[in-house]
Amino acid sequence: MRPFTDPHGQQQPLRAVLDMFAELDKYVTSAGQRNTFDAITRVAVERVPGARAASITTLRHGKFSTVSATDDLARRGDALQYELGSGPCVDAILDRTLYRPEDLRHDDRWPEYGARANKELGWTSMLSYRLSTDLAGDDVIAGLNLYSERAHGFDAAAADVGLLLATHSALAIAADTQRDRADNLERALATSRDIGVAVGVLMTRHELTREQAFTLLRIASQNSNRKLRDLAADVLESGELPISEY
Repeated sequence: MRPFTDPHGQQQPLRAVLDMFAELDKYVTSAGQRNTFDAITRVAVERVPGARAASITTLRHGKFSTVSATDDLARRGDALQYELGSGPCVDAILDRTLYRPEDLRHDDRWPEYGARANKELGWTSMLSYRLSTDLAGDDVIAGLNLYSERAHGFDAAAADVGLLLATHSALAIAADTQRDRADNLERALATSRDIGVAVGVLMTRHELTREQAFTLLRIASQNSNRKLRDLAADVLESGELPISEY
């Protein structure tokens, strides 16, 4: 990989790359950050030379959507590609590659998109990456898009920095997704245990079968419009279902 250089041609130390990763991790874990996607787009604009705006595109069930954008012009740049069915960010996801159009006004790959993106939105060059989020599961397919109002807005070094960020971002997305799944599973298991114990309490107190006890709990839930887990918690605390519940 080529040495990283800033816009003035000065070589960047490896420390700058490590700082970029540390900054992303800080934003991901920050209580004020909406989600991992927002952290990635924010760091992209701050750290990739030439980036004026950034967005993240996802593909789910055959439909493209923008889950994060640093400004409305980036979001509209994405939406135009979805409308046309082609463009650097759409094709980067579908082709599993990197696209770096240096001048959208004269790029034969996306003639209609390039002309409209420049005329209507002011974008002239882009960087688009497919994020390798396979670790997060088949339901997460994403791409990172960087926009510049200048022709040749991203040089080779900027593309390298963006690639490192895209790779690290994919790992962050995968970790976040797996963490959410683990949290959901833990909550589901805890709820299941509480309901099971509540059924056992009702069986013992009222000499009911397992099926009868669960039916009683379910009917109480329906009649009171309360969640089954909440009623189970009441049973665990008091040993009884309130008469009014059923």
